Amino acid sequence: MPVSTRSGPALLAGRLARDLDAAFPDLVVAHQDGIYSGVRRLVSTAADAEDVTQETFVRAYRALLDYSPERIEALGLPGWLWTIALNLCRNAARGRLRKPAAAPLSLAGDQADAADTAADALATVAEDEWRERLDALSRPVRTAVVLRHVVGLPYVDIAAAVDRPPGTVKADVHRGLARLRDMLDNEAGGK
Repeated sequence: MPVSTRSGPALLAGRLARDLDAAFPDLVVAHQDGIYSGVRRLVSTAADAEDVTQETFVRAYRALLDYSPERIEALGLPGWLWTIALNLCRNAARGRLRKPAAAPLSLAGDQADAADTAADALATVAEDEWRERLDALSRPVRTAVVLRHVVGLPYVDIAAAVDRPPGTVKADVHRGLARLRDMLDNEAGGK
């Protein structure tokens, strides 16, 4: 049997083209953690990240139902999925601007859950600090940094997802990392 020279995403795209229902769960398994991780750094809450991640795959499935097998095989799956996810992130941000924030429910006398340990609290603080740093970057720069260094996408897939030239994406990542380094240096100098 000849050895295939096609990469994982290309093999998966071929399987999706032949049998969407059988291969789609593999698409979800292969990409859900990366999508969630990246989206989590682009939206304000874990619940929003879960919603966006789930809706990304719902929309992907619906779109694939209408695509020809040839079109499915030609897809760059990571970039295509991120195009959907980024559009949903923008929609979520717009939706938050239109709705007032709901106050969290609280019952008098509630005790903190046992899972709220000191380590969890520190992790939450660190995550919040990184979210603030990332939020200080412009949207294109933040998106490029997250997709490259959180999700681990290659520049060509990021370029496809954000519809920008690969050179521009590389420059955005470089600018974003330089800005983050400056922020960390300033924080360290101020302590």
